[in-house]
Amino acid sequence: MKQVRIFAGSASRELAAGIAAAYGQPLGDLSIQRFADTELGPSFNESVRGCEVFLIQSTFPPAENLMELMLMVDAAKRASAHKVNIVMPYMGYARQDRKDKPRVSIGAKVVANIIQSVGTDRLMTCELHAGQIQGFFDIPVDHLDGATVTAPYIKSLNLENLIFASPDVGGVVRTRAFAKKFGAEIVVCDKTRLRANEIASMQVIGDVTGMNVVLVDDMVDTAGTICKAADLLMERGALSVRAVVTHPLLSVPAHERIRASALTELVVTDTIPLQQENEKIRVISVAGLFAHAIRNVVTHESISSLFV
Repeated sequence: MKQVRIFAGSASRELAAGIAAAYGQPLGDLSIQRFADTELGPSFNESVRGCEVFLIQSTFPPAENLMELMLMVDAAKRASAHKVNIVMPYMGYARQDRKDKPRVSIGAKVVANIIQSVGTDRLMTCELHAGQIQGFFDIPVDHLDGATVTAPYIKSLNLENLIFASPDVGGVVRTRAFAKKFGAEIVVCDKTRLRANEIASMQVIGDVTGMNVVLVDDMVDTAGTICKAADLLMERGALSVRAVVTHPLLSVPAHERIRASALTELVVTDTIPLQQENEKIRVISVAGLFAHAIRNVVTHESISSLFV
């Protein structure tokens, strides 16, 4: 069996340390040189010749962290690694998965092309904004499910009269899959937008009177949608509203909105590190999930239970 080496990019050092610990080995020794003009120069301080290399880096913010990761892949390939696998817990540009208006790019496809162009052998990620992005790649993609770690927490609350809500029509499939784990029903918050990150109106499709509601989404950015949905659900008679979201982007003014909202709590994972503390946010680690997936890839065992 090939030796395994796990390395961390600048954006995911804490998560990578957790993954390596769960896997049972220390993180590899990697340096990132930063030049005065912001150029990056990664270098491996140990041999990776003939090794199965896993490079852990969420691309948030996307531009610099994606470039750093691509240079890490190139360095590993030039150092004669046997295989170079990217572990990208959060994939930046995943929201740009189609042409939704004339004369725009499809950012997710561009990122897929870049990842493959540097010689990446495999991509491991979690909760893509649209599952069909896997089809943009011609290399194996392991698409893990954030619900694997967040659903057990919701179950531990033993909430009665539980119902799940999608914050928009596009998230219905994700919400239904989450609700299926509980044998529960779903409702939908139908919204219209004036422009990106700005909601014009929202209405609830379904009855939430006397119910404990759990909103389900893949990411929370400015938190406008999730907070407006929570407030509206409480107005419609819900007993409580929680939200389960895999990727906590939490751009300004997300934290202020969450604190002021009707949300009881926001449950997120550590695919992206929190930039500030928030008493309403609970973080659940995906380190064990990724370590399990890495182990099964190395031993050529099935990982279907981790993303089905």
